[in-house]
Amino acid sequence: MNRRDFAKNILAASLLSGLVAQPAHAKESTAMTKPTPFKIAIPDAQLADLKSRLQHTRWPDEPAGADWMFGTNLGYMKSLTDYWLNQYDWRKAEARLNAMPNYKVRIDEVDLHFVHQPSKKKDAPALLLLHGWPDSFYRYHKVIDALAEDFHVVVPSIPGTGFSGRTALPMDKVADLFARLMTETLGYGKFIAAGGDGGSIIAMSLSQRHPEVLLGYHVTDVGYPDQTTDFAALSAPEQAYAGAIQQWFFAHGAFNLVQATKPQSLAFAMNDSPVGLAAWIMSFMAGMGLGDAADARFGRDDLLTNIMIYWLTETAASSFRVYSQNAMNAPTIKGKNTKVPVAVATEAPIPGGVRLPREWADRQTAGNVVQFHDMKKAGHFAAWEDPQFYVEDIKSFAVLVAK
Repeated sequence: MNRRDFAKNILAASLLSGLVAQPAHAKESTAMTKPTPFKIAIPDAQLADLKSRLQHTRWPDEPAGADWMFGTNLGYMKSLTDYWLNQYDWRKAEARLNAMPNYKVRIDEVDLHFVHQPSKKKDAPALLLLHGWPDSFYRYHKVIDALAEDFHVVVPSIPGTGFSGRTALPMDKVADLFARLMTETLGYGKFIAAGGDGGSIIAMSLSQRHPEVLLGYHVTDVGYPDQTTDFAALSAPEQAYAGAIQQWFFAHGAFNLVQATKPQSLAFAMNDSPVGLAAWIMSFMAGMGLGDAADARFGRDDLLTNIMIYWLTETAASSFRVYSQNAMNAPTIKGKNTKVPVAVATEAPIPGGVRLPREWADRQTAGNVVQFHDMKKAGHFAAWEDPQFYVEDIKSFAVLVAK
């Protein structure tokens, strides 16, 4: 790909919140090992190192009255770091994570971590839950038990993040791996996929590349208007949505462009400074109109557990690199009408935002939307923000696709 084409693809792929790819000519392996139980056990020395780094943070200055206008607020980060040092307990969080049935498996030379919570109902459908960035498999910790009443629940860590290996991949490759995980490794002939952010794109890629294994997919976003979109063909609600997305990108999308173009430059700082990594993650978790309210919405302990998953596994760098590779390997989310049923639960808009319209959902999914609901409270991290709604919405979708 020439430089001009690369630059042209960056905006499109970064808007997809894209998930380091293997070279196109690399020989693929079909090697697979059996899943083995996995226990998280962070050494005391690693936690002592973290404490020392937090205690010796060199704080930046901040313009007067900046609040969250220029990125993560200084006062907020000082408060969060004080809590991190003096109140947050990783060992309690680690015990809660280990209470989940964690496993690891190696597929095509990629180490995958996943939670697998089978339902007591033997004939229950399987459900694959897909996260994005800067969240992790932890996005779903509030809904796994409730969903396992009616589904065999599988929650993987996307390669390059969390407790999976640091082999970051483009989303199409991730979709291929997860199809094999569900069918070949775990033995589910068909399943429902559900996700948000990058997880939505993986679900859509699964629909294009492996429609035969999907009962349906549930998403909270369906890709965004970009330079490949024919804006003249859009309806008035779609035009308004496209304009709002453009404004969002200019106001909040810096991380997309940096991670798509200079991920390694960013990686040095984020792998060395826990406060730097936390501030970068919080600029996305709280910087889109939430500000300090992020603590109330997600819970300060939960926010820090998600950050710790990136810090302790040293996967910040590989999670960043995913964006640049997705710019060069745009995900396959449209093309053929696979007839796979789709449910869309739209995010509550941020200040100045516009809710995803039904017309755009239908356009992106070839008209296969069979369930369309607007979330009243939940935003970009639906299962984390409003677990009760999320569980019920997936259950109602499962009833539809079972008919």
